Amino acid sequence: MPSGALTASYIAASILFILSLGGLSHQEKARRGNVYGIVGMAIAIFATIASDQVSNLGVIIVMMLIGGTIGAVVAVRVQMTQMPQLVAILHSFVGLAAVLVGFATYVDPTMHFEGVEATIHNVEIYLGVLIGAVTFTGSVIAFGKLQGVIMSKPLLLPARHWINLAAGLACIWLGSWFLDAESAGTGVMVLTIMTLIAFAFGVHMVMAIGGADMPVVISMLNSYSGWAAAATGFMLSNDLLIITGALVGSSGAILSYIMCRAMNRRFVSVIMGGFGTTTGGGSSTEAGEVQATTAEEVAEMLKSAKEVVIVPGYGMAVAQAQHTVSDVTQRLRDAGVKVRFGIHPVAGRMPGHMNVLLAEARVPYDIVLEMDEINADLDRTDVVLIIGANDIVNPSAQEDPDSPIAGMPVLEVWRAGTVVVSKRSMATGYAGVDNPLFYKDNTRMLFGDARESVESILACLI
Repeated sequence: MPSGALTASYIAASILFILSLGGLSHQEKARRGNVYGIVGMAIAIFATIASDQVSNLGVIIVMMLIGGTIGAVVAVRVQMTQMPQLVAILHSFVGLAAVLVGFATYVDPTMHFEGVEATIHNVEIYLGVLIGAVTFTGSVIAFGKLQGVIMSKPLLLPARHWINLAAGLACIWLGSWFLDAESAGTGVMVLTIMTLIAFAFGVHMVMAIGGADMPVVISMLNSYSGWAAAATGFMLSNDLLIITGALVGSSGAILSYIMCRAMNRRFVSVIMGGFGTTTGGGSSTEAGEVQATTAEEVAEMLKSAKEVVIVPGYGMAVAQAQHTVSDVTQRLRDAGVKVRFGIHPVAGRMPGHMNVLLAEARVPYDIVLEMDEINADLDRTDVVLIIGANDIVNPSAQEDPDSPIAGMPVLEVWRAGTVVVSKRSMATGYAGVDNPLFYKDNTRMLFGDARESVESILACLI
């Protein structure tokens, strides 16, 4: 493919990627945004394969077939509740690719740069490998925490901040040594040492972050993977990779900022150790007595209500109850009940988790509202039905200044006439904080599996 055609293809792909991000910012346009992204990536891949930069087409096609097959199998088999883990492990692949490309580029005998160009090229390599290494191990640890194979409680080593500072200073000093290296062997040695330090830093950074901050960690690692890809683009002089990496990096950074605001957190405080650094409040026996209810009673409450707000959480995702919730919603609406959904920005294990589940169950977009939109109406709501949510409806965020989640914006469900909490047990949420909502006078606890409970409610709505 001529260079002009390749450039035109890359520009077209870049435009499609931008349109894809724009589409994904709205539920109604999300499907179209996915199509734009798929088409843009197809153009980028085939244009690159057809370019003069490719010398061994057969090997690349075989590798693409292997990778594509693995990706298709994983995509078909993964459950929606496992999407955060999938995203985390995919981020790790991007980071590892940046590390491998960085080493390969540095030892490539065909690369010849002199003077300032050589210095700039080596800076690109060093930064690409550094960011990629942190992204790789950090994403692997995030995957382990989300999958449950690594404890969600933060690992707080003594003098951990000094350890991080020492690692950062060591990487800066090694970077200076790398740029001044007089031989390729010395450069590889320095690059290897830095990579090992960056690997360790990535592990320590995410291990020190508490469970409730994991949604921010996912978006943060998404941003890191984008910057790693952009650095790789500079190494390879690939304009499209630079643009794509910058888009991913900047959008991930913006999302991390939005989520930190939604949790009343500072980004630096998340990195230094998030929620979960302390345990929750007192035991449930000291907080009061709960009032249990039945599916029949909940169904009667819902049928007699004028306005109902449903608050989904990770428990709904685990139980795969979204389709039954959609059926309950439709039956109530057919009976003249006004039903809406309240979505907290960090509900679930990743941004937009609940929105995706509800869209999958064909819940109308116009009745799915964000926290800021629904909170003002909770005073006028007759019944709030909470399905598998915990930390995002915890009043201690506003009432207890000593709580680990103090200051975190939450759905103020306790202001409604009646609150029904569908939950397996009285266990704490992912943040490890007790929830006083369960003991309030207007709260009723519906214990059991979320899907079974909602199915029982549905059966009673006749």
